[in-house]
Amino acid sequence: MTQQAKSLLFNNIRIILVNTSHPGNIGAAARAMKNMGLSKLTLVDPKHFPSLEAINRSVGAVDILDNVVITKDLQQAISGCVWVAGTSARLRTIEWPILNPRDCVQKSLEYVEQGEIAIVFGRENSGLTNEELEKCNALLHIPTNPDFSSLNIAAAVQVVCYEYRLALTEDKMSKHKGSKHRYDALANSKQLEGMYQHLYDALDYMNFFRTNNPDIIMRRLKGLFNRADTTQRELSIIRGICSSIQDKKNPRK
Repeated sequence: MTQQAKSLLFNNIRIILVNTSHPGNIGAAARAMKNMGLSKLTLVDPKHFPSLEAINRSVGAVDILDNVVITKDLQQAISGCVWVAGTSARLRTIEWPILNPRDCVQKSLEYVEQGEIAIVFGRENSGLTNEELEKCNALLHIPTNPDFSSLNIAAAVQVVCYEYRLALTEDKMSKHKGSKHRYDALANSKQLEGMYQHLYDALDYMNFFRTNNPDIIMRRLKGLFNRADTTQRELSIIRGICSSIQDKKNPRK
């Protein structure tokens, strides 16, 4: 792989920090990214930013802070991404694939040539909510010492960014999935959200939920589609089925 090709792949990797409380952690995360050659940082509703402390802790990675993208919520932050992993310090009961950093990086790189991929890091004190994790294709868990498992968010970013650098600079990429036909490309986050809403509306229309909790059912269905790496063509089929159920053509979201 040429250096130019590698640079393009690095530019398709998005690091997302959600509701970061301490600006110093933002600066330290930017430094960790620049150390490893990554540059795309997105902040979801940070508590304090811009901040002089973030600049000081970045130690020369001010260019990353200058180009940071700030969004109001996670859905906006992952907009356009074809594959997303959410970090979790706890092994959740949610039926999502749970990967260690190396496996997560290898899995994500199967799709990096199709579009941007993202790794999402949660709040320092509470991580990501279940609702936020539902927007991810997989969970990333860093195995730490069980007797001292607390890991600073910037240190977690460093671990993941190192794995990306190792994989890309040493060409340790798995053969990526995909097709030249655009309808075989992975559905991105916005397309999936539109499909989930369409599916919910169709199921509700036929009174499928009845006394069952629709949130739990939809959570399981999202897990199913996330594990399946749903393509745009498959998504179109599901939406066609939903429209048939409703016996009308709803505008595509």
